[in-house]
Order: sequence, then C-alpha cells, then structure tokens
Amino acid sequence: MQHEAGANRKLLRSGVLFTAISFITGLGNLAFQAVMGRHLQGVGQFGNANSVIGSFLPLLGLVPQIGIFAVTHYIAHFKASGDQARLQGLLRGCRRFIFWITVGGSVLVLLVIRPLSHYFKYGETLMLITLGCTLLGLWASFATMLCQGLAWFHRLALIGFLGVVLRVAFGWGVTFKWPCAETAVLASGMALLANLILLCWRKELVLTGTPVSPWNREFGHYLIISAAMVVGNFGFFQGDFLVAKKFFLQPGDLDHYTAAGNLARALPQTVAPLLAVMFTSRSGWRQGGIVSGQLKLIALSGLGLVVGAVALIALRTVGLEILGRNTPAAAAMVAPFAITMVFVGLLQGLAFWSLASRWSKITLLYGALGVVFWLILFALGRSPEMILRVMPVGTGAALVVLLSFWWLALRRQHPGNGRRDTNVSAIESAPAGSGPG
Repeated sequence: MQHEAGANRKLLRSGVLFTAISFITGLGNLAFQAVMGRHLQGVGQFGNANSVIGSFLPLLGLVPQIGIFAVTHYIAHFKASGDQARLQGLLRGCRRFIFWITVGGSVLVLLVIRPLSHYFKYGETLMLITLGCTLLGLWASFATMLCQGLAWFHRLALIGFLGVVLRVAFGWGVTFKWPCAETAVLASGMALLANLILLCWRKELVLTGTPVSPWNREFGHYLIISAAMVVGNFGFFQGDFLVAKKFFLQPGDLDHYTAAGNLARALPQTVAPLLAVMFTSRSGWRQGGIVSGQLKLIALSGLGLVVGAVALIALRTVGLEILGRNTPAAAAMVAPFAITMVFVGLLQGLAFWSLASRWSKITLLYGALGVVFWLILFALGRSPEMILRVMPVGTGAALVVLLSFWWLALRRQHPGNGRRDTNVSAIESAPAGSGPG
C-alpha cells in the first residue's frame, strides 16, 4: 500500500509539474500569437498563418503520429517492467520502425501537398514553406516519442520551453521585416530546432543489446487503434481550421475566427500534459491502487477545462486585446468556442485512457466520431455563425456517446493487486532481430 501511495504521489507530482512548466510555455505561445496579431495586418494573413500552423501541418504529419503513439505505449510498458535489457533492445528496434515510418510519411507528404494546398487555397510560396516545416517536424517527432515513452517529462517540458523562445524571438524579427503568413509559419518551423537539446543527453541515448522488433500481430493491431486516436484528435481539435479556410468567403472572417479559436484551443492544450503523464503511467500499470492516481489526473484535467473556460469567457476581451484582435465579431465567437473545447478536452481524456488501456472498440469509436464530426463540419460549416452552432452540439453529443461506453468498460474492470499489466505479452516473447524494414 505504501508503494502504491508513493507511486500515486509521484504520478500526481509529475503531472502537476509538467503542466505548470507547459503553462509557462503556453504563455510564450500566446506571446507569439500577440506578435502575429499585430504584425500580420493584411486581411487574411493572420488566419492563413494559423490555419497552416494549427491544422494543415498536423494533417500532413498524421502518419508518423500513429506510429509514435504505438511506440510510446510499448516503451512505457517496458519502462514500468524494469527490464532494462529488453527496453534497450526494443528502443533499437522501435528506432528503426520510426525511421522507416518517417521516411514513408515524408514521401506521402511530397505526393499530397500540392493537391491539398490547391484544394484549401494555399499559395505556392506558403506551400513550399509548409513542406519544409512538415518534413522537419516529422523527424523532430522522434524526440517526443523518446521523452514520453521513457517518462522524461522534465526534458519534454524543456524542449517545449526552448521551442517557444525560438518561436517568439525569430517570429518577432522575421514578421517585423516581412509581415506575411509565410514568415509566421517559418517561425513555427524554427521552433522545432529546440529538439537538438537532446544531444546534451546523447550518452543516455546510446543503445546497446540486440534489437527487438516491435512488429508482430499485436503491435499491428495497436497501430490500428492508434490511428483511430490520431484521426479522432485531428477531427475534433484541428479539423475545423481547414473547413474555415476552405469555405469562409467574407474578408476578415477567417481572422476573427482564428483569434477566438486560438484563445479557446489553449484550454485542452493547457491540460494536455496531465493526459500525457496519465497515458504513460497507464500504459505500464493498469491494476491496483495506482489507477486512482490516473483517474485523478483525468479529474484534474476536467476541472482545469471548466475553470479555464469560465475565466476565458469572462476575460475574452482582455485575451483578444492581447492578440491585437479585439473586435465584436471575434468576441462573440469565444463562448461557443470555449464550450466546444471543454468537450474536446474531455473527449481526449477518455480517448487517451482507452488507448493506454487497449480498449480497442472505444478507441475506434472515438476515431469514428471524430471523422463523422469533421464530415458534418464540411457539410454545414459554410460561415462562422453556422460552424459555431454545429461544433458545441456535435462535440457534446460525441462526449455523451463516448462517456457512456467508457463508463461501462470501466465498470467491467476488476481491481487487481497492483501488479504490472501483462496484456502486452506478445512483444515480450518476440524473438530478437532487426527492426521492421
């Protein structure tokens, strides 16, 4: 019992500390948006830049993200097991897997970026800069996988902090000289260079032992449900940006929508570190008293979402003033946006839990709900007024459906005796060999 109580305290402490540091990073991102809001005065420039940063770049990076979720889960499992030899071998095998999936993602980006850029009405120069930033982001994502899987949350927070410093400093200088969407996107690409700080721990990254391939039937199954998670996240959290970019026709509509959206999207981003810690913990431990600590992290994230939304609605004019976009049109959009993002944050918490718990059906349901939600936005979201009517209703309905199935699954779980979860058995018995590819 003392061990479980200590583990719970450590889990909560890690989640709160990671969230606090990430909150400071979030303030830096707010500063970046404030700079962009003042420098990008041309109609549509602010909206174009944020639609690329907030939606188009993540869309192009979906494929490697699927692999990263799966690999993070398996690394966290072996980290919890204490089997260092097997962990080192798995890391070597996963490194090969991530390398090849990143190569595949890069090739896919090269093939689809031109038709997608034309469909969503991005110019040639913006398309080329987006391509460069996407490729850099794909290769930088390996650092995220490594840090989260090994529970290096302090280092992950440091990377985020250094990234936002680079983003603000470079962004201020380049957009002051050349105020356009292209330079704003380039500044976000420069922030990815913060991942180079991992070289300071290069000795810890030297991997020994025989590579253990993660690739087997169970891992393939987990990739499928990871894909559902990634697609669902995009549909609920980021997909509306592309709908707005495609269909908003009135001058300035995209700028107003983006300003309100940036404030509201900060809500799930602020509590995301709590969910990251919970995901890593639950990937390794799914029985015993530590489960209560994991549930507390979800509860804390939900409380943070609600409190943050109330504060945001009350102080929306202050927030928009910081962004340099305090207009009646933007202010009117904040409340429905904030309600939507509370629902989205709660949906993400349930989905992270389900993915870490290997609840395949619920995670697949989350992905399906995200796709349906995005398709509804494409069908109906032809103006800011219409899309902001649909979003709270759609995400609220999705939350009711997902929560119902999630609660039933949770009730069916029987409390264990605190042993490490043993469902990831196939990979433990996998023969040594080269990684996939």
